[in-house]
Amino acid sequence: MSTTTKRKKKARQKLKELVINRDWCKGCGICVKYCPTQVLELDRRDKVVAERPEDCICCKMCELRCPDLAIEVFTETQESEDNEE
Repeated sequence: MSTTTKRKKKARQKLKELVINRDWCKGCGICVKYCPTQVLELDRRDKVVAERPEDCICCKMCELRCPDLAIEVFTETQESEDNEE
């Protein structure tokens, strides 16, 4: 018997750009609290900044929860291959 390996392609979201409109941000910190990977922080002016964008998993919780619509998450689709036996 031979073992066959199948490759299955999966679409995965990759961060293209994280846009923060600092004029609209009131510094409430909701986005910071909802970010599961601690990408966002409030700076000394109490405005949100993306301190670790490389850790973003593109869940868009910050964009969805921001009451001032000050955050936009732009993604691109990246295909990855998974091995299945």
